[in-house]
Amino acid sequence: MQKRARVLIDCDDAKGLVYKISKVFYDRDLNIDNNREFVDKEHSRFFMRTIVTGLFDIDELKDELKKVVPKDAQIRVIEPKDKKIILMVTKESHALGDILVRYEAGELGAEIVSVIGNHEVLRPLVERFDIPFIYIPADGLSREEHEAKVMEEIDKHTFDYIVLAKYMRILNPTFVKAYAYKIINIHHSFLPAFIGANPYKQAYERGVKIIGATAHYVTNDLDEGPIIAQDVIPVTHRFSWRDMQNAGRDGEKIVLSRALSLVLNDRVFVNGNKTVIF
Repeated sequence: MQKRARVLIDCDDAKGLVYKISKVFYDRDLNIDNNREFVDKEHSRFFMRTIVTGLFDIDELKDELKKVVPKDAQIRVIEPKDKKIILMVTKESHALGDILVRYEAGELGAEIVSVIGNHEVLRPLVERFDIPFIYIPADGLSREEHEAKVMEEIDKHTFDYIVLAKYMRILNPTFVKAYAYKIINIHHSFLPAFIGANPYKQAYERGVKIIGATAHYVTNDLDEGPIIAQDVIPVTHRFSWRDMQNAGRDGEKIVLSRALSLVLNDRVFVNGNKTVIF
């Protein structure tokens, strides 16, 4: 039976890579359904995403590709299928609710394994969708102790990504390292200008005319990991700070949805502290 796969290659740039890689596909009688490539000339780095169909063994195909690319190459051959995600939440429902509705409608392209919350506020919403809600309170625990309990729960499952759907706690380096480039966060784009509990009120008082949202991979540089998706919304003097907040939350939902679609369809390469997106 014919199979379909996404072939992702990230390596040092070299002469003739597109030809050599394509020849491997041709020699194995594979059809190229879609192909995109990019060279980061500043760092001499090559990225390629190809969709192929045909009769092949994934390990054998990877072995053949390794023969024609530089030794440092990262090669992934992925059969398209729904990935598994774990959501982490606090009290805000807008990002979580949007994901749950998309999941129920079959639009998410992922299975939600569980939702982990440090408050129980969102349990009723999650359980309406027959998804396990795991409550892990932080009261009386250090950040490290709480995260150890969260990690213990996460590690019970096989998953592809952790999505911070407005999880309002800073993750420590041990947690981030354990799930490197598997954690996706969403936040307003005022950072670092306006921080704290009410950034929209601060922005309103400053007369800001553009608000927005950023989805990114989580690293130990707080809210500065490689960006996956962003968007902006113009505002005017007619907006109250609550109007700005509502518009900002809508933007966060849209940007997070876009970022998840890109990641779940294997369209994102991490390139230092940036991303290459096909």
